[in-house]
Order: sequence, then C-alpha cells, then structure tokens
Amino acid sequence: MPIMENDNSNVSRAEEIKLLANEAFKAHKYSQAIDLYTQAIELNSKNAVYYANRSFAHLKLEEYGSAIQDASMAIEVDPRYSKGYYRRGAASLAMGKFKEALKDFQQVKKICPNDPDATKKLKECEKAVMKLKFAEAISVPESQRRPIADSINYRSIEVEPQYSGARIEGDVVTLDFVKKMMEDFKNQKTLHQRYAFQIVLQTKEMLQTLPSLVDINVPNGNHFTVCGDVHGQFYDLLNIFELNGLPSEENPYLFNGDFVDRGSFSLEVILTLFAFKCMSPSAIYLARGNHESKSMNRIYGFEGEVQSKLSEKFVELFAEVFCCLPLAHVINGKVFVVHGGLFSVDGVKLSDIKAINRFCEPPEEGLMCELLWSDPQPAPGRGPSKRGVGLSFGGDVTKRFLQDNNLDLVVRSHEVKDEGYEIEHDGKLITVFSAPNYCDQMGNKGAFIRFEAPDLKPNIVTFSAVPHPDVKPMAYANNFLRLFQ
Repeated sequence: MPIMENDNSNVSRAEEIKLLANEAFKAHKYSQAIDLYTQAIELNSKNAVYYANRSFAHLKLEEYGSAIQDASMAIEVDPRYSKGYYRRGAASLAMGKFKEALKDFQQVKKICPNDPDATKKLKECEKAVMKLKFAEAISVPESQRRPIADSINYRSIEVEPQYSGARIEGDVVTLDFVKKMMEDFKNQKTLHQRYAFQIVLQTKEMLQTLPSLVDINVPNGNHFTVCGDVHGQFYDLLNIFELNGLPSEENPYLFNGDFVDRGSFSLEVILTLFAFKCMSPSAIYLARGNHESKSMNRIYGFEGEVQSKLSEKFVELFAEVFCCLPLAHVINGKVFVVHGGLFSVDGVKLSDIKAINRFCEPPEEGLMCELLWSDPQPAPGRGPSKRGVGLSFGGDVTKRFLQDNNLDLVVRSHEVKDEGYEIEHDGKLITVFSAPNYCDQMGNKGAFIRFEAPDLKPNIVTFSAVPHPDVKPMAYANNFLRLFQ
C-alpha cells in the first residue's frame, strides 16, 4: 500500500513540475523547460504528454534529433496520442525529411480525421513531397551541370536612368559604394541586379582560389574580430559595425557561417559581407555554416527571399558560391575557428581539413559534415547529435584535437546562447553567436570576440538586439514550415 501512495505522490508531483515546465516554455526559456519536463518524466515515465512537450521544446532549440527521439517515446507510451506523431512530423520537416514527415501527418489525420489543422498540415506536407519528387525528376546530374556563373555577363546588364541606388563604377567595389548600399538596405531599398551579380561573381572568383582551411596572420599589436551566426538579422549586423567599426585591413573580421536563413534580411546581410570581401579581401573572412546549403535555404527562407527580391537565377548562383566558402580558419597557428565542431574520430590533422574537397553540397557524414554540424557536450567522449546530424563531443575530444595540432583554443558558433557566448571544456572551447533575440523570440544577447596579437586572449563583447522594420523572421520560409512556428 505505501508503494501505491508513493506512486500517486510521484504522479501528482510530476504534474506540478509539468505546469512549471509549461510556464518556462511560454517564457521562451526552452532549456529550462526541457530540464523540468525531464524531472517530470523521471517521476512518471508513462505519460506521453511529457515526452511530446519536451519534444516541442527541443524543436524550438533546433535540436531536431532529440525532438524526434522524444516524440517517438510519446508514441511508444501511447500509440494513439496524435501529438507524438505531430511533433515527430514537425521535426522531420525541419530536417528536410519530407517523406518521413508525411507518414506521421497521415497518422495524425487517421487519429483525428476531423481536425482542420491536421488536414491543413497534411496537405502542405503532400505538396512539399510532390515538389521534391518533381525537382528530383527534372534535375540534371552534377557531372553534366554547367555552373550558372559561367552564363552571366553582368557588364551587359543595363542600369535604368531612374535607378537611384548605390552604383559600382567599373570593376572596383569601393568603401563609398558599400556605405551607400548599406544605407539603401537600411531604408529597405534594393540593389540593382547588375551590381548584385558583380558582387556575387567577384566573391566567387576570390573564394574558389582559397584552401578549405585558411590561415590568418594577425601581426603583433593588431586585433582581429570573430563573429558567430548572423542569420539574416541585417540591423543587428549594422549594430556590430557601429560597436566595433567597419571591416578594413586594420579592423579585420571573420564571420563564422550561417549568414542567411530565418531572419528576413538575409540578402542584405550576404551582399554586405560579400561587398566588403570584394572591397578588401583581407578585411573580411567568411566561413561556411550548415545553413549555407541548398536544403537549408529551401526550407528556412533564403531561397524564397532571393526569388522575391532578385530572381531564380540568383538562387542557383548563391548555391554555387556557398560551395566555395572555406570550412575553417586558424588564427596565428593557435586558434581554430569552425562553424560547428569536431570529429567522430581522433587524430584529425589540420592538413586533413585542408585536403577536403568542399566544392559540393554538404554530405550527411564525414569530416565536412561534422565541421558544419557538430556540437560540444559537457560529458567526456562522444554522443549522438541532438540535431540528428553530426555528433556531440566532450572536453577530452577538444583537448586531444588541440594537442594533436599544437593549438590553444577552439572557437565555434552554431548554437544560440543566452549571453551570446559560452566558454566550455576547461576554457578550451568558446561558442560565439551574433544574432541577438534570435528569430525575434529567444531574448538572447549577441556577442563577438576580439583577439589581440600576440597573446590572442579572447575579449568577448556582448550586445542586445536593435529594432528592425516590421518584417517577421521566416517571412520567406516555406509555407509548410511557417505553420509550425
């Protein structure tokens, strides 16, 4: 009998904790909500709602692998619980796994035949799968594809007399042009296609000559700034330049991937960064993130934004340029900077990274995938990725990688952090994220890191979000994905 009482008290305590978790979720404190749902599950593991709710919190943190795992647990506990299939379908959609998502939404419809929301989402998912099948059917094999960049002659494009925006005189992108372009963007004006083509093509020419791992030299007495994800938050990018100065040879920057997607000013961000690269190649370095890829851009808004503001041709062109972006940088032989993280095997040398043939869409496994997708974990060793791609790696993995390559520090981005940064793995790994109040809802700060040579001690500067015009994040994202926001 006492056991029964204990069970009952556990069940009621679990319900109390679930309510606290729901409050944390409503306040956008998703990590806290996950911890609380976990406590509720530990007290009562037979409640499918707890798993489905925790799955939703993982979804909000873009931890799609964990979201799928939790939703599957909810289904295991109660195969008739429609929200389990719903959450798993949403996580599969977010990963671009449309066919798996379709199966789950069909199941939701079966359980709730009269639910209009389920019907709507099923229809959107069916449309996405049909679109995917059509795209696959008409796609040209990679080996037969001619780069779209080869077919563009920007000099032959006429600029109408009534165009009043920024202009590039001749071939040289000047600081005056970049400033005028940024001012136009700030006022929500567009850049003429001729100049957009010129910037993107010149950037491609530059990037494709670089190795997959770029060495950066910062002379003694000079400084160097590393920024994390910007994710289409153009007005916050302007604020970084306001706080830390414009990129120049005396004030160089590295932007560490995920320039685009989610934020609805991604085109303005990427053209600004590319224009600075054209103006002065050593003023700005650019690394590839997991969102510089076709599959992500199709889902999270960049493709739709480019089609809306420029043209379909630019979608293809950006995809080609993204394949030219380097995968990692090393500052003064001491600081390794990468978008995602480290590897599923020990013994990876910098020369192995340099040797990666990066001129392709990111694969789903291997060194290139892990560089773009992996995340640190507090526990030693390695574990499955909470994102469902790449892996999680512990402090011992970081330490061995640094020792093997005679490095001091790993700097990476890829994850929202409340303070804009986090120092982990005994101070040997720093995450930096430069999109404050990410997606207009996370309430996080942004950060960047200034390194001074020769000691390269990281000086972390944090900042808050600034106002932007009333265009919501994901405004150009695929319709089916917006349904889940």
